Amino acid sequence: MGRTEAVFEALAPACIEQVVTGKEAFRAWRLLVREFGEPAPGPAREPGSAAYGMYLPPRPEVWSRVPSWRFLAAGVEQRRSRTLVRTAGRAAALERTLAGSYEHADRALRSFPGVGPWTSAEVRQRAHGDPDAWSIGDYHVGKDITYTLTGEQLDDDACLEILEPYRGHRFRVQMLLSMIGKRRPRRAPRMTLPTHTPYATRGRS
Repeated sequence: MGRTEAVFEALAPACIEQVVTGKEAFRAWRLLVREFGEPAPGPAREPGSAAYGMYLPPRPEVWSRVPSWRFLAAGVEQRRSRTLVRTAGRAAALERTLAGSYEHADRALRSFPGVGPWTSAEVRQRAHGDPDAWSIGDYHVGKDITYTLTGEQLDDDACLEILEPYRGHRFRVQMLLSMIGKRRPRRAPRMTLPTHTPYATRGRS
């Protein structure tokens, strides 16, 4: 498993991805990074224009100063922005979770209000390279795993039971199954994206 060893860098987008669709999260991330981040060094920017090219995410001290109304303008309600700002102030402590076990990292991450099992797993996947950190609590992942392995769409409790023989490698199983390309049928209409803030809470943390 790859690992970036950059814990807060993984946690910031995970906070924004909580409880919303990917489309909403990617839009919010793009708006906030463009406004508060910095242009990446090198030739990745269009000649003569600062409006294009690659941007670096804001540093922790910058995230901690982003006004709440700028988060709201990007579609990030207070629940998510509060978690992001709070953890930005403890960025150094977050990086120290790399020194311990995956279990210690999980406990440390989840000690922050607003960081639940899903967010902890997403961070450990990206920053720690934890091969067991499957995306529990995700709207799709548990259903996709159970459908691929059993032919039925089941909940996370059932998914935990099915994945138990693979404990220690459950994120590896998630990734291998996703690469098969088999997807459960999705007959329901797509979730309607909200057109106002704040958002209603409807999922993972």
